[in-house]
Amino acid sequence: MSRAPATNSERNGVQVIERTARILRTLAEAPDGLSLSQLAEQVGLARSTVHRLIAALQAERFVVSASPNGRVKLGPGLASLAVIALPDLVRDLHPHMARLSREMNETVDLSVLQHDHVLFVDQVGAPRRLRAVSAVGAAFPAHCPANGKILLATLPRDELERLLPATLERLTPNTIVERDRLLAELDAARADGVAFDREEHTLGICGVGCVVRDPVGRVASISVPLPAQRFYGNEALLTQKLLATCAEIERTLGAPA
Repeated sequence: MSRAPATNSERNGVQVIERTARILRTLAEAPDGLSLSQLAEQVGLARSTVHRLIAALQAERFVVSASPNGRVKLGPGLASLAVIALPDLVRDLHPHMARLSREMNETVDLSVLQHDHVLFVDQVGAPRRLRAVSAVGAAFPAHCPANGKILLATLPRDELERLLPATLERLTPNTIVERDRLLAELDAARADGVAFDREEHTLGICGVGCVVRDPVGRVASISVPLPAQRFYGNEALLTQKLLATCAEIERTLGAPA
């Protein structure tokens, strides 16, 4: 039985999806954002078409403003889709996170890299009055929190140079804003298997992060954010416990060596 020819409405719908995907992929390669004219030129569409599609994407927070002069970039609305796409990973890692949180009496986060941001996909909160606060679905710039740094450290150098601008966004006086300096720190994190946030994303909050890989090649970060007064002087103990947990997770999951 032959399939009926596609209607104009169906063809138009497929075309809109294809064009929208092209726009999102192009913005994924431009962490600083693009103007509508630049975007139209790169995706090969009329500026009026790009403007219409961008307006729809902005309504869903899939795209947000990147500057006062009209540039746009990928937005946090994509975060909820990424969370939905990772149910198995969250399910498998959550018991390990809960145990680590009990042992350390600190919050433990699970995160993945989303372009130049780190996305929180699971969390076990510590029962403390004074604790670091984030939320599942939140997205932070990847160059300053520990979970973002360790995930960036998994990328090749040439990809990092394309992804990160020469001057990075400053969130606190401690934020590393020089790309070359950050790349040197990522080299150290890659060698040591652990990255640190020394009040670089939020004053008063530090953190330590480590990477885990599952058998199908997915990469995530287990991290422990905590108030600065419980971090300084305890870096070695925090590192030891986190690395041990991540190694146990990979053994349990059967991740490739």
